[in-house]
Amino acid sequence: MGGFRRYATYGTATAAGVFTNTVFGFIVAYTYLALWEQRPGLGGYDQAQAMTFVWISQSLLAAGALIGGGFQEEMQERIRTGDIAVDLYRPADLQLWWLAADLGRAAFQLLARGVPPTVVGALAFDLALPTDPGRWLLFLVSVWLGLVVSFALRYLVGLCAFWLLDGSGVNMMQLLVSMFCSGVVLPLTVFPGVFGEVVRALPWSAMLQVPMDVLLGVHSGAGAAGAALAFQLGWVVVLLGAGRLAQASATRKVVVQGG
Repeated sequence: MGGFRRYATYGTATAAGVFTNTVFGFIVAYTYLALWEQRPGLGGYDQAQAMTFVWISQSLLAAGALIGGGFQEEMQERIRTGDIAVDLYRPADLQLWWLAADLGRAAFQLLARGVPPTVVGALAFDLALPTDPGRWLLFLVSVWLGLVVSFALRYLVGLCAFWLLDGSGVNMMQLLVSMFCSGVVLPLTVFPGVFGEVVRALPWSAMLQVPMDVLLGVHSGAGAAGAALAFQLGWVVVLLGAGRLAQASATRKVVVQGG
């Protein structure tokens, strides 16, 4: 809960973020409307589903750090200065400590910056929100798994500072890949052929595209929804495991830049 309380203190920044998400939501929504009027059924979504994708994804942007933010820059700075040594001496696992802090941050962002834009979008547009409580529950589980996948990817990016003098380059690369391959720019279902299959198989799709498809009923039925959650869980295990191995390698053989 420390991460939740920490971000709850930034009231002005949160209000500015809500305003930004709402304005950006209207811009994307009208862009999607124009696109779906020309291509009805694009990506397997009707117009109401496309609008739902826009506004629910706005509620997940800050929580999943899909367009920047999160802990990795702070972590990289601590590695650069050598303060990471203090973190390693704490009676808590480094990876789990950062995970708990990031999930607290994400919970606050989901509630404070996610709910208001969605309410505005629901009032302004016809959204295809489900009425089945079971689907909402599956969606929340999928969102949680997506947040862990997002953390695991950014944790690997943060660890790069053990080997790099400056992490800004890899941070920018991660941001660009995240925006394109998660579905922030366009739903991944609009990409055809082998390219679309490859993009949807990457871990970034677990951060946004999979939760959205669970909510919209694309993965209809318990079996299909379970397969979607299993896909996310698989990437959680792989990426957290990779982070564990990278952390062990870094802390065993690398001398931090600050000392």
